[in-house]
Amino acid sequence: MSALPVFRWHLAPDGHATRRQLRARGLRPGGQQVAATLERPRRRHPPLVAYLYRVDLARPVRPMTQGRWRAHAAMMRARRTCPTCGRDAGYVIPPSLASCVTCAYPEEQRAA
Repeated sequence: MSALPVFRWHLAPDGHATRRQLRARGLRPGGQQVAATLERPRRRHPPLVAYLYRVDLARPVRPMTQGRWRAHAAMMRARRTCPTCGRDAGYVIPPSLASCVTCAYPEEQRAA
């Protein structure tokens, strides 16, 4: 197995892009393997690493169908619903609280 080519930050060759760069062009990796890595050096820390994919092998992003939109809406609704009171909090409930702010801090809500 050969090692991946490593490029320094801002010195990637043309024809390579990160996942975010592909997405901005309306593309996805499409099952291809990582073609190279990009390293950004940092002081006193290991370098930041980004994976590069070949643009010519990338495929178009799959369009959102009605079924996918429904599934996405159901998933977001589940993330906003408080398991304690069962109400839609209007925001994604943080995993650290495991419930809406009103249920997580009831004594502070009564004082306000």
